Amino acid sequence: MGSFFAGIKAGTLAGIVYIGGLTAFNAALLYAFKAQALSLFTQNFPTTCPAIGNANGSNIACFNSVVAVYLPYTAFLGFFVSLFFAALFGWSYESFPGRSALAKGEVAAILAAIGLVLGDLYGVLLGPLATGLLAVFFVVWTGLYGLIMGRLYMRYTRLVKFESTDEKLVKVMVDGKDYTGKSRTFAHTSTHKVRAEIDEGVSFKGWNVSGGVTVEDPKSFETLMEVNGDGLLKAQGAKKY
Repeated sequence: MGSFFAGIKAGTLAGIVYIGGLTAFNAALLYAFKAQALSLFTQNFPTTCPAIGNANGSNIACFNSVVAVYLPYTAFLGFFVSLFFAALFGWSYESFPGRSALAKGEVAAILAAIGLVLGDLYGVLLGPLATGLLAVFFVVWTGLYGLIMGRLYMRYTRLVKFESTDEKLVKVMVDGKDYTGKSRTFAHTSTHKVRAEIDEGVSFKGWNVSGGVTVEDPKSFETLMEVNGDGLLKAQGAKKY
């Protein structure tokens, strides 16, 4: 488990850049290939987009509506698609493929890109050249989006390692989950319930903390942990004699 809220925060900022850039590039392509765009709209929407050269200028109005209405609409939907995968990325960060936040961010970006393609939210296909340019931009921009996602997630989270004097006798439970011997990311300045689960015949000696990790009561087997930086939380226990 990673940090759902850190994924949302990272996804919001990165998603604005990602979808905003994709929308701007689509708008630029529409204006650069305006003649092809008008022809395409006329063929696909003959009623609302009359033939080029129509005296009342309805074809131009149609083009303008695509730029002013359709692109913002697809951008709105696309943003929430990217935000969904960003939330999934944060929530299941440790389960994502990749050894680093940047690599995991790229996986999340690829999933978001697939979602945009399946939802037909990546852009308007105008012809071979324009489609090729859009494809290249889409791939490169998705890669950049993944790097931004990974860096922002690292910025909003901190890595905590959990240990015990004997993992068979003392387990570290965080928010009800066994994290003994594991490292997990948590939102910066977040608070979590920690509990030392000890076997019969073992006495709890206290919590040992280092780095940016603090506990409310170091001597209590159940207490609160606050994460303000990377650090270590270790449960100390010993057999009773």
